Amino acid sequence: MPTDTVRLTVAQAIVTYLSRQYSVADGQRRRLIPAALGIFGHGNVAGLGQALDQLSDALPFIQGRNEQALVHVATAYAKASRRHATLAVTASIGPGALNMVTGAGLATVNRLPVLLLPGDSYATRRQGPVLQQLQHPIEADTSANDAFRPLARFFDRITRPEQLLTALPQAMRVLTDPVDTGAVVLALPQDIQSYAYDYPAELFAERDWTIRRPPPDPDEVETVARLLAQAQRPLIIAGGGVVYSDATPELEALASSAGIPVAETFAGKGAVQQRAWWQLGGIGLEGTPATNDLAREADLVLTVGSRLTDFATASQSLFQHPGVRFASINVSPYDAGRLGATGIVADAKRALAALAEAVQRAGTTSPADWQEQAQARNRQWRVERAAALDPETPFDFSNLPPDSDVVSDTGAVLTQGQIIGLLQEHARAGDVIIAAAGGPPGDLEKVWDATEGRLAHLEFGFSCMGYELPAAIGVRLAVPDPAKRIVSFLGDGTFLMAPTELVTAAQEGLAITIVIPENRGYQVIHRLQMLRSGREFGNEFRYRDGSLDLSGSATKPPRLEGGYLDVDLIKVAQGLGARALRAATADEVREALATTRDHGGPVVIVVPAIPHADLPGAGVWWDVAPAEVAEQEAVARLRAEYEDGLATQRWHG
Repeated sequence: MPTDTVRLTVAQAIVTYLSRQYSVADGQRRRLIPAALGIFGHGNVAGLGQALDQLSDALPFIQGRNEQALVHVATAYAKASRRHATLAVTASIGPGALNMVTGAGLATVNRLPVLLLPGDSYATRRQGPVLQQLQHPIEADTSANDAFRPLARFFDRITRPEQLLTALPQAMRVLTDPVDTGAVVLALPQDIQSYAYDYPAELFAERDWTIRRPPPDPDEVETVARLLAQAQRPLIIAGGGVVYSDATPELEALASSAGIPVAETFAGKGAVQQRAWWQLGGIGLEGTPATNDLAREADLVLTVGSRLTDFATASQSLFQHPGVRFASINVSPYDAGRLGATGIVADAKRALAALAEAVQRAGTTSPADWQEQAQARNRQWRVERAAALDPETPFDFSNLPPDSDVVSDTGAVLTQGQIIGLLQEHARAGDVIIAAAGGPPGDLEKVWDATEGRLAHLEFGFSCMGYELPAAIGVRLAVPDPAKRIVSFLGDGTFLMAPTELVTAAQEGLAITIVIPENRGYQVIHRLQMLRSGREFGNEFRYRDGSLDLSGSATKPPRLEGGYLDVDLIKVAQGLGARALRAATADEVREALATTRDHGGPVVIVVPAIPHADLPGAGVWWDVAPAEVAEQEAVARLRAEYEDGLATQRWHG
């Protein structure tokens, strides 16, 4: 019997196939890839562009302004969808494709699924070197898209139409695998996109892809349960895996029954929704001093769905108990063994449920003095936190350096912490706050109350400036309920780097709110610079104090040390289609938030923030080395302090 076939171009086959793929998780079935985003150029307009036009009813298309930002939209959509769905992104060859590389890195680092469909150079090569095509003298088959290879969890270049028969199912497998997921790249030569082929009709039948929950091994569960029973100072660290697997109830049950304090990583922020004595908040470099004090004394650290990277461990200096041991729950064997941990390789929800049952069966609970210590330290921190966030307490400018001109030049009266306090005051259950780079994610990790439905979307795994605004679009697409406010909190440095997707939000009528604490520079790096070299250079937004002379004749070239730049962020935002407001005082911020909550498009609220006014420190060390040799006197002292810190690093495992 001849197999039924359907004659389609490669591009039409891709779009048709994607429109009929579904994910199934916990009995819920949904479109795996419900839409495509992109910008058309000669590398994809005649192929994918034609197919998306013809099949727009099956796969809607969203037009963007920058390819990197569109990958961030898809990544944020995937994260807000708990990795059960994502979006496809297409770009032209050359610069358009390479613009997606940073987004691919962020998705893969954070194990978030995205499907990238970059155009590629002509497969036939009849044309000779063409626009946006690399001319590699040794590797004739190399194109710009080979830059994706080290970043992609699956990469294929489609040079024959029939290659889709194996490439497309492989792509879907990776997108729906919690262990292997990340950026999936199908590079599409622009001529091949338009080739027709008789595809088997069964390729385009609807297909379900189950997002598996691997069960725990009972022996591994019992081993970790025994470790918890032996521990005198146990601590749980919740990572993003708790959030993705919807394991919050199981985590809370274990912490409550066994009396174990719970800290959260950036990705794990909001993993605990209850307000309880054992809910600590952030850990590590941007964590709370209370959490870090307890972490130093913990004799057993159980990580759940976390990679325990540099920030969380304070460069391997945080866990100081001489006999500290590590246990873990992770769906990935690679991550389960970090720091020499005794691992349960399984889905977080199923593993936590089994571990909680084993702990309850054994009657395990942490010692009363450990619980009392956690509560006392947490109470102390809550007082510090409240003072730092209180917008009614005037900032003491005497704490700034005596030569500081931030008062006269900025007119700011609120600190970034106080702005966060106002956002916290405004937040309701179901609202989402987003941050990704610079000071905002660190401050939110430290002080944001992500319990009782106030959700946090902190994407700090790749520290990617420019993620925050497009991420708001992705989250809004995943959470269309207008009663739930989507807020991106990003500095003026990040906003000026990539504001253009405001146009996309306006075009699509998406209700997102961008709150910009305007502190006149890359201030979190300024802070690090001061801590590691003792003087500011090239981080604040200042005019050059004279004309730039590149002839080499100037004895002392003018530096970027004039007054703060005069940049009107309100006009920038308005020009890109947003409703924009400036709010300088606490009451003005409250009014701006209240009056724009129900606005049907993008909103930008600019709030002057006092530069160099930081939240209380986390009280940990970080491995960033000052220069061993320098003319500046302060550097030698800072280098000595750094070398003292090196002595606190430990090898676990």
